Amino acid sequence: MPLTVAIDTGPLVGPRTGIGQFVTSLLEGLSRVADPPTLRPYVLSFRAALPAGTRRLPYPARLTLQAWGRSDRPSAGRSLRGADVVHGTNFVVPPAGLPSVITVHDCSLVTHPTLVDPVVRLFVPVLRRAVARGAWVHTPSAYVAGQVREVFGTDRVRAIHHGAPPAAQVDASMPTLPGLDGRPYVLAVGTREPRKNHARLVEAFGLLHDEQPELALVLVGSPGPAQGAIDAAIASLSHDAASQVLITDWLPEQQRNAALQRAEALAYPSLDEGFGLPMLEAMRAGVPVVASTAGALAEVAGDAALLVAPDDAAALADALRVAITDSAERAALVERGHDRVGTFSWDETARAMIELYQTVRADDRVRPR
Repeated sequence: MPLTVAIDTGPLVGPRTGIGQFVTSLLEGLSRVADPPTLRPYVLSFRAALPAGTRRLPYPARLTLQAWGRSDRPSAGRSLRGADVVHGTNFVVPPAGLPSVITVHDCSLVTHPTLVDPVVRLFVPVLRRAVARGAWVHTPSAYVAGQVREVFGTDRVRAIHHGAPPAAQVDASMPTLPGLDGRPYVLAVGTREPRKNHARLVEAFGLLHDEQPELALVLVGSPGPAQGAIDAAIASLSHDAASQVLITDWLPEQQRNAALQRAEALAYPSLDEGFGLPMLEAMRAGVPVVASTAGALAEVAGDAALLVAPDDAAALADALRVAITDSAERAALVERGHDRVGTFSWDETARAMIELYQTVRADDRVRPR
C-alpha cells in the first residue's frame, strides 16, 4: 500500500547540526529504497526561507510550543491532511489527529534539564502530550530507547541506529583554520552547551599542553549556554595553553570536513549523547576518537575509540596523549574505526524507518479518537 509521510525538515533550516545531518541522510536514504514513500516536508516557522514543496505551519514557534504543551491547539491537521504518518524529527510532533512518530535523540532534556538550552526544555510537555496521544518514539540507540520507556512510560518505542556519513571529499588546497599556523590540534564539535562537556575538555587540554606544547585545541560549534564555563576554563590555563585554544562557530560542510581530516584526534567527552555521529565521521576520515563512557557513546563506538569517564580530566588527557603519540595504538584505532563505521548504513536505517511507519499506520492505538 502506498505510504505518505509528512516529515519535519525544520532541522535543515540554519546551521547543519547533527540533527540536521540525520534528517538530510534519512531523506536521502528514503529516496533510495525500492518503493519509496511519498514525503511531504513541513516546517514550524513564520519566517524561515523554505525550499519549494515544503509546507509551512504558520505559527510562531515558541508560543506554539507553549500551547502544545497544554493542549492540542492549534491543530496542524489541515496543513498535514493526506499524510498516513507524521514524523517529528526533532522531539516535537504537532497535534494533527494522525498516526505519529517522534524522534527523541536523547533524554537529557528530561534527565538533565540544566544541561540543555531553555528553548529545548519547552519540548518536554509537548513530547509528553504526544506520547500520551499514542505517538510512537524512534530513538537512535538502544540506550535512549531504554530511557524513553522508563521516563515516558510507553512501550511504543523503536531503536533504529543512524547510518554512517559518506566519505568526504576535501580539496587539499583548502586553507587551514585561521589562527592555527600549522600546529597539530585536537578537534571537538558541537553546540557550546553544558552537555558537550567542553569546559572539562579545556581542562584536560591544559594537562596535556605541558607535554605537547605545539598542540592546539579547536572547538567548532554554534554558541550556547556553556560559553561562560568554557571561557572560565580557558582563563584558568597558562598563557601559552590558553593562546592555543581556538573557538569557531559552525563551519560550512567542506571546511568542517577539512578540519576533521587534518585533526590529530577527535575529542567527544559529552555528559550524555543519544548517538554520536561525529565519532563515525572521524572514523570514516581515519581520525582516532577519544570519547566519554556517557550515554550511547560506548554502544556506537564499540572497540573503535578510547573511552573515559566524562568527569575525569586527567583520564581524558591521558587518552588523548595515547591517541596522538602512540603510533601502534593510533593505527589500531584507525583500523578498528574503519571496520566499525562499515556496520552503520543509512539504507538500512531508511528501510527500518519505513517498517516503523507501516507499524504506526497499522496501530489502532494511535488512531484519532
